[in-house]
Amino acid sequence: MKMRPMARSYGRERLAGLLMTLVFCAPHANAFHENGVASCAGCHVMHEMEDGMPVVDVSGSLLRGLSPSDACLACHGSGDQAVFGYDPMNPPTEMGGGNFAFLREDQINDDPQNNAPSISGNHAGHSIVAPGYGLTADPDHTLSPGGTFPANELGCTSCHDPHGNSNFRMLNGAGPVQDGLFAFLYAAPEAEGLPVGLSGGGETTTSHTAYRSGMSWWCANCHGQYHDQVGRANFEHEFNEGLSGEEAGRYNSYNGDADPNGGSSLTSYLVQVPFEDPAGTIDKMSGPGSGARVMCLTCHRAHATSAPSSTRWDMRIPALGTDGVKSRSWPLPNPYANPSQRQLCLKCHDEHHGTQSSQSCFTCHQRHN
Repeated sequence: MKMRPMARSYGRERLAGLLMTLVFCAPHANAFHENGVASCAGCHVMHEMEDGMPVVDVSGSLLRGLSPSDACLACHGSGDQAVFGYDPMNPPTEMGGGNFAFLREDQINDDPQNNAPSISGNHAGHSIVAPGYGLTADPDHTLSPGGTFPANELGCTSCHDPHGNSNFRMLNGAGPVQDGLFAFLYAAPEAEGLPVGLSGGGETTTSHTAYRSGMSWWCANCHGQYHDQVGRANFEHEFNEGLSGEEAGRYNSYNGDADPNGGSSLTSYLVQVPFEDPAGTIDKMSGPGSGARVMCLTCHRAHATSAPSSTRWDMRIPALGTDGVKSRSWPLPNPYANPSQRQLCLKCHDEHHGTQSSQSCFTCHQRHN
């Protein structure tokens, strides 16, 4: 496994970021981003001298970083449950959004076909611009797929309000973002997440993000109805659709290929295949009921994963046990442990292809141009 080349300043920036974390980063994100003690100085250069030492405005915009995302990652990049791990083969504990470390991979395609192309890490998710961490703009897309957001301006503050608001994860709501660079049409989603910055395990069936409403429309600010517009994407799927009774029943009964009908609606919730639920809570174990909806984050994570397109499982492999084998990238967790477990599309979609298959769902269901 090879990592993508890093900017020369990475070592210096990493050290500066770690020092800044120790000195400035408050233990509670809300207090820090809502005018808490020393919060302004945590991100911004306030004076030419601090503690008798000169302070350099490395970004040219009074930020303590080469870019806004560099300033964010100085606190949120490393440590337990952070969003950027220095080693993509040993990422921090997953909190829900995914990890930007996988953007630094050189190959993430585990498609077993001999002619399968190599897929570089910039396809692992949102290619935020953070030169101090070796992250550059997406080389293949100048605009967000399905939309018009400029890829060379994408950063943490494209989605999150660095000065704080009352939205879930301080997501930007409807209106101008990044000092008027772009405008969002749709409000921030309704959701509840696990506490940020606390030690402990990641998401589990009894401790996870509760998505309640509006997530797909919020993603549509940049991506439109990408998978739900005929001819737009290689794969078409409802992006904000209520689960039918048949789909909800399938979700509740499916318990993996080894026990396909052994699930219970009381305990069927699967972190790898979440759904929107207006009554959802962070400890709710039950499966979808009335009002449950499929959304963008049912299949994708918001930041990045070690699978192409930031998917929660690799859509190109026939069995989850083969994830990471060909690419030598970090294998995404298999919730059923069974190495022969097939695509998690089966959590919602009834299958009529026997109990085993040597092909991924995309073999038949991807629209080829």
